[in-house]
Amino acid sequence: MSAHGDHDMGHTVAGWTGSLLAVAGTAVAGTAFAAGSTAVLWAGLALLPAAALTTWLLHLAGWGKATGPRPPGRRDWRLRDAHARHGHPDCLGCRLAGRGHRAPAPAPAPAPGRAVPAPERVRVQARTGTEPVRAASRTAS
Repeated sequence: MSAHGDHDMGHTVAGWTGSLLAVAGTAVAGTAFAAGSTAVLWAGLALLPAAALTTWLLHLAGWGKATGPRPPGRRDWRLRDAHARHGHPDCLGCRLAGRGHRAPAPAPAPAPGRAVPAPERVRVQARTGTEPVRAASRTAS
């Protein structure tokens, strides 16, 4: 049992590395801002997207974690995720990389004894551009 109780706080190599780079970037940018150095300020600010990109790439390499809690035996931050290669369900980072797909929501079951109606076709009429567009009146009748 840890100090946090039985929770998976998400400590991973990807998370720690990205956090360290982001803290370093803000420290460099803040120091440069106070010192009045524009070039170093921009270098510090450049570390922030580098931190996000590094975290994402490490997550894709298996050093991150899927959404939700991990099993208790897999919560050590130094363990690599073997399922990252195929993508995690409901993971935006994996979907942006073309891995994993959002799990489809299950269709609601029909009530017993009721038939499920077939979906109706909707007819859409294209505008030709020659019809006048009528504005709605704002006066109360």
